[in-house]
Amino acid sequence: MARILSAVAWPYANGPRHIGHVAGFGVPSDVYSRYMRMAGHEVLMVSGTDEHGTPILVQAEQEGVTPQELADRYNRVIVEDLTALGLTYDLFTRTTTRNHYAVVQEMFRTVHRNGYMVERTTLGAVSPSTGRTLPDRYIEGTCPICGYDGARGDQCDNCGNQLDAIDLINPHSRINGEKPQFVESSHFFLDLPAFVDALGDWLRTRTEWRPNVLKFSLNLLDDVRPRAMTRDIDWGIPVPLPGWEENPNKRLYVWFDAVIGYLSASIEWARRTGDPEAWRGWWTDPAAQSAYFMGKDNITFHSQIWPAELLGYAGKGSRGGTPGVYGDLELPTEVVSSEYLNVDGQQFSSSRGVVIYVRDMLSRYQPDALRYYLSIAGPETQDVDFTWAEFKRRTNDELVAGWGNLVNRTASMVNKSFGAIPTPGALQPVDQALLAQTSEAFGRIGELIATHRHRAALGETMRVVQEANRYVSETEPWKLKTDPERLATVLHTTTQAVTDLNTLLSPFLPFSAQAVHETFGGTGTVAPQPRIDEVTDLDDESRQYPVITGDYRLGETLAAWQSRPVVPGTPVGKPTPVFTKLDDSIVEEEIARAQRGA
Repeated sequence: MARILSAVAWPYANGPRHIGHVAGFGVPSDVYSRYMRMAGHEVLMVSGTDEHGTPILVQAEQEGVTPQELADRYNRVIVEDLTALGLTYDLFTRTTTRNHYAVVQEMFRTVHRNGYMVERTTLGAVSPSTGRTLPDRYIEGTCPICGYDGARGDQCDNCGNQLDAIDLINPHSRINGEKPQFVESSHFFLDLPAFVDALGDWLRTRTEWRPNVLKFSLNLLDDVRPRAMTRDIDWGIPVPLPGWEENPNKRLYVWFDAVIGYLSASIEWARRTGDPEAWRGWWTDPAAQSAYFMGKDNITFHSQIWPAELLGYAGKGSRGGTPGVYGDLELPTEVVSSEYLNVDGQQFSSSRGVVIYVRDMLSRYQPDALRYYLSIAGPETQDVDFTWAEFKRRTNDELVAGWGNLVNRTASMVNKSFGAIPTPGALQPVDQALLAQTSEAFGRIGELIATHRHRAALGETMRVVQEANRYVSETEPWKLKTDPERLATVLHTTTQAVTDLNTLLSPFLPFSAQAVHETFGGTGTVAPQPRIDEVTDLDDESRQYPVITGDYRLGETLAAWQSRPVVPGTPVGKPTPVFTKLDDSIVEEEIARAQRGA
């Protein structure tokens, strides 16, 4: 058994998250983490809200609040939404904690001491109307390399090349459309060229990565340049060096700060458990594994910037150096990037009104219906379109008519015929064949989940659901009233198959997994859920905030990834439907709601 770090992308705290976000970072990471815990591994799943940078500063000004007030508001909204979706974070925190500040500044000081932060005078973009510095990502124009109209000032998402804002053709501000002015400013640059050899050697060992992620990451090495890690802004983490720390208008780049959150959240988690050094088991042990979950637009930061920061901290670039107090930190085992979930052929965009918020979705539909759709039809390896018609079809045909029907008719027949799980007689080949299928599925489906092929894992599980439904149709238990022993055997076999399938589905459908378990008389927890705790900042008693946490390592056979024999005599009551069938009208209603902007 291994220690597994499940490092989940940090949602930006400038608004509620939409279903495109959780399709990339949320549901895939939770399915993986739930399975790994069930398989007996020690999982540490961490993340939080990303709360620094110009976008929050700009939005706060527009709304007449402070940046911290804006971040506080959306931190709570996001915490509530991700908890309602059942995402089992060991700690979901935020980047405005004093703990995070301290960890980020320690990382910067050590990388600087090792010679990988180089001071340069550069041309920075400034808004002519406000005098405020514009971050690279707030400048768009035509890519000078591939001609793509819509390249950002830091990189082109079309060709993947790193850019400087001043290189863009016809650059303009995304805030107000004006052409930026470029003025001289001093900044610290992370010397990425000093890590090219180390990054290349590491990436070429990552043969298990998704091919698109690995190819993109290796291609980044073809045009590596130093990248600015400080900004002219007054909202963010101070630069921890003499002459810079006192400057109210210089802060660390939000992307230098945000990726360090995986480490700072692990350290905060350890401190909150009462064992401040516990985080090291996931970060300094070469035997530990780590999986980083995000959308494809963030690959650069996780396969290049973050590994370079870790290498620089350990002194493993071309200049050498020595590690800081955290020691030699392990590089990511895997970068798990999903593609885009679109709607009507367009990328989700809150600013353009192309959006379905998680909160709105969960107010009208079951969380497992959304989790199921995002797992079976989500953007795992290619961009996909979300449609209400497909959401309705998947829910009704697969969850309700497939899995839900198997659960309800099995429980109904058991309740009506015996009132409890019956004792079986001699198994016939048809019974043995079904039980062999469900038993053997654990290894096959577990391997698919562990290697991030969740669509295939869920598809294979639903295929076995179909086999179980076929078994019921072929054995016709409703015709066995005159043969009670055979009836008991068929219903015991079906109940065992349902119990196995419920375990196989629980990483994907945790809410209904608990309901199905209880339908068949089960007690205890088979699918732990997260909770929200209100906590005080560990290093500033004046600040309180909500975190997501939970007790997921139950150590019970109930929650293990294995077939668990059902117990004859366990009472089974009259069931109620596990899933809600969706009316045909929801398609037109949701389309109309989107058109109204509701």
